[in-house]
Amino acid sequence: MKSRLYEKYKKEVVPALKEKHNYTNIHQIPKMVKIVVNMGVSASLEKGALEDAAKDLTSITGRKPAISKSRHSIAQFKLREGQNIGCRVTLRRDEMYEFFDRLVATALPRIRDFRGLSPRKFDGRGNYTFGVNDQAIFPEIELEKIKRTQGMDITIVTDAGDNAHALDLLKLMGFPFAEK
Repeated sequence: MKSRLYEKYKKEVVPALKEKHNYTNIHQIPKMVKIVVNMGVSASLEKGALEDAAKDLTSITGRKPAISKSRHSIAQFKLREGQNIGCRVTLRRDEMYEFFDRLVATALPRIRDFRGLSPRKFDGRGNYTFGVNDQAIFPEIELEKIKRTQGMDITIVTDAGDNAHALDLLKLMGFPFAEK
């Protein structure tokens, strides 16, 4: 069964985008390709920090994260080549729509004094990246079991060619952008 947000995309967003931008072909209409959730962990923290971050990311996304390793040694950061420095999860298809729905409906409104995210965080190719300071905004995380607060970066990758088309897509999908 397809997610509620995917059905909304097919029934409401596609016709609205087709009418607004006068697309002639259905394949020109932008869509979300993937969502990447990344947690960087400081290399100077104790050894259990990466395992805790991976456990939290697993409970948030429902997928086992891939561990990121450093490519170079940097003495000023006390970083050695091959050292574990973070974890990431890439979500596609149904899992992506389910995560996006939980993010928009439950997690982002739990941020204190939340007035929407900035619409200026696009990268020029239609991808939107924003940071979250605390993993506790997700209801899957149990507050009693948090040892340290950990932030994360969330990237929404679309196949829109520019920022304006991606902004229209995300607005129609219900993403909470701050008004000017």
